[in-house]
Amino acid sequence: MKDLVAAGTQFMREVNAAAILRRLRTETSMSVSALAKAVGLSRQAVTRSLNALVEEGLVEFGSLDRDSTRAGRPAQLVRFRAEAGYVLGLSISPQDLRVAVSDLAGTVTATDVVQLGAGMGGAEAVEALLATAERTLMSAGVTAGDVWFASVGTPGIVDPEAGVVKLIPSMPGLAGDILVRRLKDVLGCPIYLDNDVKLATQGERWRSTERREDSLVMVHWGERVGAGIVLNGELYRGASNDAGDVGFLDLFCDDQETGPVAATRHPHGLGPHGLGPFEQRVGGEEIVRLAVAAAGRDGDAAFRARIDAAGERGFDAVLDAVAAGTPAALAAIDVVARRFAKGVSVIRAILNPRLVVIGGPMARCGEPLLAAVRAHLAGEPLDQPALEVSALQDDAVVHGALRHSLDEIERTKFGLHRSSRQEIS
Repeated sequence: MKDLVAAGTQFMREVNAAAILRRLRTETSMSVSALAKAVGLSRQAVTRSLNALVEEGLVEFGSLDRDSTRAGRPAQLVRFRAEAGYVLGLSISPQDLRVAVSDLAGTVTATDVVQLGAGMGGAEAVEALLATAERTLMSAGVTAGDVWFASVGTPGIVDPEAGVVKLIPSMPGLAGDILVRRLKDVLGCPIYLDNDVKLATQGERWRSTERREDSLVMVHWGERVGAGIVLNGELYRGASNDAGDVGFLDLFCDDQETGPVAATRHPHGLGPHGLGPFEQRVGGEEIVRLAVAAAGRDGDAAFRARIDAAGERGFDAVLDAVAAGTPAALAAIDVVARRFAKGVSVIRAILNPRLVVIGGPMARCGEPLLAAVRAHLAGEPLDQPALEVSALQDDAVVHGALRHSLDEIERTKFGLHRSSRQEIS
């Protein structure tokens, strides 16, 4: 078995610098003595590392600590220069584009959201994303040269290592490497591409302290349905990076099924726009259909007219009606909640997570949705996980993208360089 040991003093300096940076990033400022005590190093070792970090522009010495109660000359304070660089989080979906900029401490300095028109092609959507990113950077007073890393989330099956989208039925024009290639052209920094639900799960855990469970499933529920899985504190991706594609579950259908869903069924179980069987029964299109039918039964012509007037945004109109307590909308939600509960029971039986978080557009339904799902889970033989809605809702993806970008900065710039290590027997 091989052990990792220092080859000379360079490795030790990097170990010390990494420990100091990790500590400073969690504080507004610290004295050198307090920093030395916090990281377990001598004052001299800390001072040497700080001088090197000052030269790199990552740290600066500030004013004297006038608030200190100790006797003698006040200690000099030192702080991490979060403004030394910036990271980008980006999200692209058939509905909208989202961009966020943060400094190296994770403080968001600018955001933007752009709604996409129906039927926008992949290349056109990518160019719109680039324009949105440039506008957001400008509003933050940041240039592309200041960006150290960018991460982008997209629907579909993604190969993060290759930087390609392998399958994306909802936006087929994004298949391949067009996203990564164009972002590199414009930003000139490293680009990371991942499935949007995977990133949303990271964002939810990062920004929501109470969500830092070691066992949870976050379900993005909207037009499409997918899940991010956290096991033993780590994001579980599966052999093909598509673990959690619950939209492809087939829990309700058989050869005798009739009706609108069966009439549009693809030979491989896919419906219109590549929707999987589970998505066809609980997704946005089905929710709109159920709401229209309920409005007809209730004689609620006004609600039906609002859905019709919304056109491609009919799903949003139904979600707004849920918040307003419209009976026909609540009836539709109760139907899909019963079906969704079947999916939760499958997740429970296989993974037994402590918590299931509902994210995406359906998170807007809040407690009425949770109450309906809980009611339909009440008869299940196994104890069910806690249910909550996302704290970040539609912004979870960009926050997860920011988190990943910061993690990469931590690994590549604030971590240990392989060139400074030596393995010996």
